[in-house]
Amino acid sequence: AVTAVVMRLLWKSVDKMRCLRKRSTLPVLTFLLTALLFFNLYMNDGYVLEGEKRQLGETLIHPSSSDRYVHTFKDLSNFSGSINVTYRYLAGIPLSRKKYLTIGLASVKRKKGSYLLETIKSIFDQSSYEELKEIVVVVHLADFDLVWCENVVQEITRKFAHHIIAGRLLVIQAPEEFYPSLDGLKRNYNDPEDRVRFRSKQNVDYAFLLNFCTNLSHFYMMLEDDVRCSRNFLTALKKVITSREGSYWVMMEFSKLGYIGKLYHSRDLPRLAHFLLMFYQEMPCDWLLIHFRGLLAQKDVIRFKPSLFQHMGYYSSYKGVENKLKDDDFEEDSIDIPDNPPAGIYTNINVFENYDATKAYSSIVDEYFWGKPPCTGDFFIIIFNKSTKISRIKIVTGTEDRQNDILHHGALEVGQKSVETKQGRQCTSYITLGEFKVGNIEINDVDHKIGFDIECVRIVVTASQKEWLIIRTISLWTTPPVGQLM
Repeated sequence: AVTAVVMRLLWKSVDKMRCLRKRSTLPVLTFLLTALLFFNLYMNDGYVLEGEKRQLGETLIHPSSSDRYVHTFKDLSNFSGSINVTYRYLAGIPLSRKKYLTIGLASVKRKKGSYLLETIKSIFDQSSYEELKEIVVVVHLADFDLVWCENVVQEITRKFAHHIIAGRLLVIQAPEEFYPSLDGLKRNYNDPEDRVRFRSKQNVDYAFLLNFCTNLSHFYMMLEDDVRCSRNFLTALKKVITSREGSYWVMMEFSKLGYIGKLYHSRDLPRLAHFLLMFYQEMPCDWLLIHFRGLLAQKDVIRFKPSLFQHMGYYSSYKGVENKLKDDDFEEDSIDIPDNPPAGIYTNINVFENYDATKAYSSIVDEYFWGKPPCTGDFFIIIFNKSTKISRIKIVTGTEDRQNDILHHGALEVGQKSVETKQGRQCTSYITLGEFKVGNIEINDVDHKIGFDIECVRIVVTASQKEWLIIRTISLWTTPPVGQLM
C-alpha cells in the first residue's frame, strides 16, 4: 500500500511536469530519476519484463491498443509488473545455450541510404570461427511499415541463412500496438515535434530490444545499424572484461560516438529497459544512458582505446540528414590490445591527487599514474592474482603535453616466489629484463627468456630525478595456451 501511494505521487509529479517551463523541467526530472532508480534498487529481481515470444504469423488478439497500453505502462512504475510484449520472430529462434555476448541492433526505414546488411556482414566477417560460437546478433526491425520489414527479412535470410540456421542471428519485431503514444509529446529542449517523436520512439525501440535480449547471454553490446567492426573485436572485449574482474562497472564504452559500442551486463538489461520506457519522451537515449549509469553509482565514463566500432553511414535515420561523424580512435585491427591479467598495483611514489597507481594499468582513455619526483629505490609493482605466462611487456611514461615527466632512469624486473608480508603479498626473487630508454621499455618473447611463470612485474627507479613521473600505460600480453585458435 505504501509503495502504491509513493508511486502515485511520483506519477502526479510527472503529469505536472507537462505544465512546467523548460527551465524547471530538468531539476524535477533529475529528482524523479533518482527516486525511481533507487527505489528500484531495493526491489527484488522479480520485475523482469516478461516477453511472450511467439512465431511469426501467430494471430494477435488484443483490446484497444491505446487503452491496453496506458494501463500496462502505468503498471511499470512500480518495477514489479510485466509488459506482455508479443514479439514476432521474423527470422531465427534463440538457442537454449546461453552465449557470451549478444549484439543488439534496432533498425528503421531510412529516407536515404541503407547500412543494416553491411553492419551484419561486418560483425560476422570480422569474427573468427571460435568467436562466432560465442555471439548472437539480434536485429529489431522497429519500423511500422510491414512491407519494408518483409523485404528486409527476405534480404537478410538470403544473405545470412547459415548464421540464422546456426542460431547466431535473430530478427524480431515488437508490434505497433505495444508502443506508448507518440503524439502530443513534451517538447523538451525546443526540439521540433517530429524530432521529439523520432527520439522518443527510438527509446522504446531500444527498450523492447533490451527486454528481448535479457537471457540470451552474459554480456550485451549495443550497436547502431550503420557500423563497421574491428577485426576480432570479441577477443578484444574479452580481454578488457577479464582485466576488470573484481571491479564495479555498469557500462563500458568501445566507441565515443552515439549508442555505438556500449557494453552492459545482461543482468542490468531489464532495469535499463524499464528506465528507457519510463522516460522515453524526456530526452535522447544517449543522454538517458548517462543518467542511468550515474544512478547505478558508476560516476565516470569507462571508455577504451582504440575504439572497436566505427560509424560508416553518411545519412541519418532521422530525415536522411547528413551524418558523417567518424571515430578517430577506431582501429581496424584490434588484436594488439593487451591482456593485463587481474592484479594488485602498488607504489611507494607519492601520488598526485587522484592519479593513482591502478590507472597506469588501465586501457581507459586519458587515465594514467602521476607521481611526485621519485627517488633511487622507489618502485611501482604489479602482483598478479595468480602466476602467469607473459610474452610481451610494454611500458610508456610521459605524455605529449608533459614530455619531461618520464622515468629518466629505471629498470624493469619480473619476480616469483611470492609470500604474505605485513605490507601484503610480495615476490622474494626478481630478475632484470632491461633498462628504460627515453622513458619507455618494450620486451618481447619474455616467456622464452625466463624459466618461470611470473607473479610480479616491478619498475624500479635507479636514480633520483627532479621531474614528476607519469606512467601512461603498462601493457602486458599473456602467452596463449597451446592449441588456442584465434
